[in-house]
Amino acid sequence: MPLQLPSSATVVAALPRALSLSAAAVAAATTTLLLISAVVSRSHHVASSSSSPPLLPPSASASTTDTQAPAPAPDAEHHHHPPPPPPVPPCPPNATHLVPCHESPSGDRHCPPRPPPPLPHPPKDHPPHPPPPPPPHCRVPPPPGYRPPPPWPVRRERARYANVEFPLLPPAKVPAGQDPAHGRREWLVFAQGKGVRDYVEQIERVVPLRGGVVRTALDIGCGVASFGDYLLNYGVLTMSIAPKNIYGAQVQLALERGLPAMIRGFGAQRLPYPSRSFDMVHCADCLVPWTAHDGLYMLEIDRLLQPGGYWIFSRPPVSWKSAYNISNQSIKDQDNQLAMDDVANKLNWTKLSEMGTTSVWRKPTCHLHCEQEAKLLGSLPLCREDPDSAWYANISLCRSCLPRAEPVDACAAGAMEKWPKRLDAVPPRITSGEMKWLSVQTYEHDTLLWEQRVNFYVTYLKYLSNGTYRNTVDMSAGLGGFAAAVSKYPVWVMNVVPANITNNTLGVIYERGLIGTYTDWCEAFSTYPRTYDLIHANGIFSSHIHKCAIIDILVEMDRILRPGGAAIVRDRADVVLKVKKDADRLRWQSQIVDTENGPLDPEKVLIVDNSLPPPGS
Repeated sequence: MPLQLPSSATVVAALPRALSLSAAAVAAATTTLLLISAVVSRSHHVASSSSSPPLLPPSASASTTDTQAPAPAPDAEHHHHPPPPPPVPPCPPNATHLVPCHESPSGDRHCPPRPPPPLPHPPKDHPPHPPPPPPPHCRVPPPPGYRPPPPWPVRRERARYANVEFPLLPPAKVPAGQDPAHGRREWLVFAQGKGVRDYVEQIERVVPLRGGVVRTALDIGCGVASFGDYLLNYGVLTMSIAPKNIYGAQVQLALERGLPAMIRGFGAQRLPYPSRSFDMVHCADCLVPWTAHDGLYMLEIDRLLQPGGYWIFSRPPVSWKSAYNISNQSIKDQDNQLAMDDVANKLNWTKLSEMGTTSVWRKPTCHLHCEQEAKLLGSLPLCREDPDSAWYANISLCRSCLPRAEPVDACAAGAMEKWPKRLDAVPPRITSGEMKWLSVQTYEHDTLLWEQRVNFYVTYLKYLSNGTYRNTVDMSAGLGGFAAAVSKYPVWVMNVVPANITNNTLGVIYERGLIGTYTDWCEAFSTYPRTYDLIHANGIFSSHIHKCAIIDILVEMDRILRPGGAAIVRDRADVVLKVKKDADRLRWQSQIVDTENGPLDPEKVLIVDNSLPPPGS
């Protein structure tokens, strides 16, 4: 019999009752589920409570040992929570004045190469060798009786005997038989004597030292940096260099006095500065064979000089034609003088003066026909390598042409402002388009950014304004914004640009009237221990984290930072936490703080005050 459907009226009438029954069923089912969930939750809570030894009486705890999960073994806990690494021990006492990478008598820099990284997928028949052990780390101890130098400008005039290697200056460096550093009890006292004053005033007759035209200078074979010290009276910032040799720590003395200096000598390698860096280069009996190797070292001076820069050379017999009787001079001296003039002519230098034992040349402001002249017989060939490449790069017997100038009679790459306007003016390397990746807007924004950051740093660096932090190094200087922002304080900054960086900015830094150098922070820096009062490290650890260990860089920072000095580490938050962990191994006093942008900034700042007593004291 076929199924008969009810009428539509019957279906509609029965619908409310059906819905009512369905709602009741759902409510009943929901209540049942809630009761079951509560029972299960309660039974789970009871089971958990019964397995917790602290909440059970001793008898119950003993009766349930078979059902409890085994407690973790002490070894397992130790595995998950390893002890902190041990503190870095002190170096042997004979390492007080340790200077790695500068033991070569040639004056060149030589560091032992780092071991190559293992192959990513070694062949099966050649299993990977175990990695070499890391180099031993130790903290360079201060010498007995060491005390921090006095604040600037007092330290300009004196240095403690106990703080430096005893200086053994060569006789030629002692004018008129008098040592420029006179010992008085515990101090070496440096006076701006009449000799250096008369010498600089003689140079001023030819070179415009006043008025901000000359701002950056290089002093080769600096002695006790008396020349660079006196030039501060003219607003000239001098980089003093000398090799580490038998004559003692000339560079160490200069830095102890609060004057810019670094270890470097003339050898096969270029000096670690970009092309067109210095407005003036000076040599006073600096013991460099300028005419050797076809004038190779004079070619390096030409690379370093700004367009229109000055080369000052003082060493008897310079003006042998007028000041001396030729019969009293050796043929070798005359040949050296003629050879120097010959190289200067090939470089198109103009000889401005020959005053007694001092000669002054000037580099041209532009090279109108550089490439055409290089094709002439007897002319110097053009350099093919980057003129700004100067890290482990050898000096070549070639000439670097200046950038093309528009108009042709203008200064190559554009004229620079006079100091102090030069500090904030846009450098010619940017305005000329030479650095295509860097715009004027980026440069101006960077300047304002670092003014804000330094204003924030000052809240932690309470001694910045009183001359305590005189020698400062910026480990990753960028465009020199940090140095420009702290220039209102009694400090000078060694602006470091990491070697072989893609965007090389050291030339921009020099065009701002600042000084700096290249280096690899996985190696030792070219300075003596305890020579810097303040270290600024912006992003240096995150950029080197795949090149060397954090502790490698920190140990080098500890070597060059004087006891009682300060450091600022700015980086990603995760990197700063790792730096803090290793900084504790050096017994540094440090704290992690938010940046000037507050707690939401992904960067953090580690403020270090290295005021703890040195190890073993």
